[in-house]
Amino acid sequence: MIEVKNLCKTYTGRGNKVVALDNVSLAVRAGEFVAVQGPSGCGKTTLLLAVGALLMPTSGSVSVDGKDPYGLSAENRARFRGTTIGFVFQQFHLVPYLSVEENILAASLAGPVNGARERANALMAHFQLSGRARHVPAELSVGERQRVALARALLNQPKVVLADEPTGNLDGENAEIVLKHLAEFAQQGGSVLLVTHDARAARYASRRIVMDSGRMAD
Repeated sequence: MIEVKNLCKTYTGRGNKVVALDNVSLAVRAGEFVAVQGPSGCGKTTLLLAVGALLMPTSGSVSVDGKDPYGLSAENRARFRGTTIGFVFQQFHLVPYLSVEENILAASLAGPVNGARERANALMAHFQLSGRARHVPAELSVGERQRVALARALLNQPKVVLADEPTGNLDGENAEIVLKHLAEFAQQGGSVLLVTHDARAARYASRRIVMDSGRMAD
């Protein structure tokens, strides 16, 4: 489902060269939950953004669901990203003036979703958010905000979920809830790539990878 080969990302400026990814290769199968761990600055988030068709690599290849997103036009790449990949970030990225329901439905802007409102209602029930449907993010707890973000990521029934430190702002109980839901998505046949400092992720992931200085550690 996800395959990257010999991926490199280099930044240059003012005579300096920073290698964020150094010849990284990785495959994540359907139904697999892979956690990537490592110190800050090791390249975890750069890898996630490259896989998510948000950051073009300097060299190497990316394949998601059998397609090279960087071989598509910018418009088609955005459409592919919106319909194939769900994103969950540490900072939630909810629209502050939209309700919970509207934030979840915002994912349908990437492409038509059959029965979008019914699916949003089902997701709110699944994530115990039905009573918060008309509330805006400022009226939610931190854990509820992350559950809204996760529901939004799943609205389009993506094949892949990419999660960047999704438990970073959560207490232990809410972190466990998010990790359990990510594991559930993988058990249902989806692919999860999680980058995190959270050691608890290893209990839910089917595979754990360590990165250091832009490389997969031995």
